[in-house]
Amino acid sequence: MIEIENSAALARGSKKTTISVAGTDLVFRPVQLETDTPTGGQIAKASGFSDDQQAHVLQWREDNDLEDLRLHEEANLSKGTRFIVAQSSGTDRITINGDRVDWPAPVVSGAIVRKLGGIPPDDLLFLERQDKPDRSVIDDDLIPIEGDGVEAFKSRKAVWELSVQGVKITSNVPEIVAADALLKAGFEDAGAWIIVLKVEGQPKRQLAATDKIDLRTPGIEKIRLTPKQVDNGEARTAPRRDFDILPVDSTYLDNLGFAWETILEGGHRWLLIADYAVPAGYQASAVQLALLVPPTYPQAEIDMFYVYPPLARTDGGAIPNLMQQVIGGITFQTWSRHRGQGAVWNPRRDNVVTHLALVESAIAKEVGE
Repeated sequence: MIEIENSAALARGSKKTTISVAGTDLVFRPVQLETDTPTGGQIAKASGFSDDQQAHVLQWREDNDLEDLRLHEEANLSKGTRFIVAQSSGTDRITINGDRVDWPAPVVSGAIVRKLGGIPPDDLLFLERQDKPDRSVIDDDLIPIEGDGVEAFKSRKAVWELSVQGVKITSNVPEIVAADALLKAGFEDAGAWIIVLKVEGQPKRQLAATDKIDLRTPGIEKIRLTPKQVDNGEARTAPRRDFDILPVDSTYLDNLGFAWETILEGGHRWLLIADYAVPAGYQASAVQLALLVPPTYPQAEIDMFYVYPPLARTDGGAIPNLMQQVIGGITFQTWSRHRGQGAVWNPRRDNVVTHLALVESAIAKEVGE
């Protein structure tokens, strides 16, 4: 009987097998073993550790649990063939969404916590703290876990926000179709609107209703809507085109649905843009915007801008550096705003489009937007 049991044991342990081994970086590599019933010590040795290096072995089971494997304890490979082997005198404990994890290192990174907990990349990760707000954890963060306490990590679904014509919407996914964003904000017929996306530091961009918006984009601000013009059959006066602007400028203005003209007056070249929307905080909701376009544009820069009717803040606050300029018999309000040293005009890059981004920023700044 003893001989039969010994023969069975020898047969059970004689089959070669391959496992996956990683350090605390969780970068796994294949390791071949001479047995299919390896002990923790055999796994440590096959991973390159000597007997005096105090290797600690964890089995990462198929149910995503981590289990200590003592040096003389046999591993049950049916529960998982991934092992974490690290030099350590013991483990420190953390919890990930309530599940206990023993970790053989004095620190753990946010990326490792995500991997150990199976946390999706779009979910937010936090370290729970007592008597102060939980700490947001990114992949590169290194969290010390030595000591008597247990560091507790929790994840939750990320929520992205977007302003659609002043209505704040939220999304549990990082991308949203423009038409769906409008629907969330209460605008049912996306086809009735010119949809414009504003991202800080970038020119406005017109969207189709089917375009996807990446809510993770740095500086993403809002969507503005303008009703599409309806032709009621009446004849409309053709816009003046006294001089040409760059094709990129005219295409941009047309795509945004602006009514615009170029006029020559008193030796000056003016670009006039009708119904230019301004943010809340002003007594007017839209103005006629004028830009003085130099004869040698784009080699020469566009500077300042002009609006009619004059803009005034609803709270009565003063707007600095304003003057007046008569254009076509109408007195426009001059906004004396100039580019700083870090944003010098570059004729290869700058144009009406980029100047309009500065115009929008300057107008929004005065009402704290």
